[in-house]
Amino acid sequence: MSVKLEDIAKATGFSVPTVSRVLARSSYPVNAVTRQIILEAARIMGYKPNLSARSLRTDRSNTIGIIADDLLSPFTPRIVRGIQDYLNQYDYLSLIVNSDWDADIEQEAINTLVSRPVDGIIFVEYSHRTFSRVLEQSKKPHVFVHRLFGTPIKNSVVPDDEYGASLAVRHLIGLGHKRIAYINGPENWHNAKKRFTGYQAELAAYQLEFDSAIVQPGDWEFEGGYQAAKNLLSLDQPPTAIFSANDLMALGAIYAIQDAGLSVPKDIAVVGYDNRDFTKIFRPRITTVIMPVYEMGWTAAELLLKKIVEDQEDLDEIKIRGQIQIRESCGADKSLITKDELGSATVVRRILLNKQPES
Repeated sequence: MSVKLEDIAKATGFSVPTVSRVLARSSYPVNAVTRQIILEAARIMGYKPNLSARSLRTDRSNTIGIIADDLLSPFTPRIVRGIQDYLNQYDYLSLIVNSDWDADIEQEAINTLVSRPVDGIIFVEYSHRTFSRVLEQSKKPHVFVHRLFGTPIKNSVVPDDEYGASLAVRHLIGLGHKRIAYINGPENWHNAKKRFTGYQAELAAYQLEFDSAIVQPGDWEFEGGYQAAKNLLSLDQPPTAIFSANDLMALGAIYAIQDAGLSVPKDIAVVGYDNRDFTKIFRPRITTVIMPVYEMGWTAAELLLKKIVEDQEDLDEIKIRGQIQIRESCGADKSLITKDELGSATVVRRILLNKQPES
């Protein structure tokens, strides 16, 4: 049986109007202690707001559509998990369609979802540069999460790649490195551009000279990282540290360093980006910037429900910050190494669920 406002009022001793104001995030002033008691009781009792009751709309299906470019992407499953965990709080279901990076399949999926009783659509790892006139004409609420190409657009949730790159470079500088190389992703990728900007900005913040000779192009793949590191090692003044724009290239760089008879991190420190699963088990375990994919999915779902229920106006691009996962490949003192559970979806989910979501 669902928990009602009256149940929480009875359990806490406060009036139903007071309980309603707190749980509805009303601007009506409520004592901080009272608010905390009500929120905690609602959490323990498993209260779920009745979104339908808060809207004049009566045509909701409590179902949203998810269109993913690739369900086998390293990031899509965790993004979708974040979406579904948020939606589950409000008894929303999701329909997932895989578009295989194909604009025609995606358009067909849009047409199908628009014609069905879904309340809104979330695009996961959207990669196409043009958008659907059918979707715009339908007025169906929609948001994007981890959009890969193009200029920033409204109602889009993305990682704060500049900030993530700055974390990596700042960490290496803190370990005493001054000649820090960078292996970038493909230049046409939005993520690669932002990470490169973060790399340059952090060097400038610490008054370290930018040297284009130690910046190598990459392709997001192991082989690209391997070749980039070989090029860096051939320089008269090779770097003492390498920051790679993703973990696969960081892995390739480590192999290249080891094949040259050198040691990571003794001779060259390496930091990656994404926190892919293999970074925890490769030796040395790879220091990396955690891509906040679960949080991005959670935020995208929250944003979509606000658009559905409250007709929230379009928002500018929302950037979600990750954090650095310190392991052995950077050469940090063992006391600084962070536990791997810090970046796990399970723990992040627990942290988020312990917060009262905006409703």
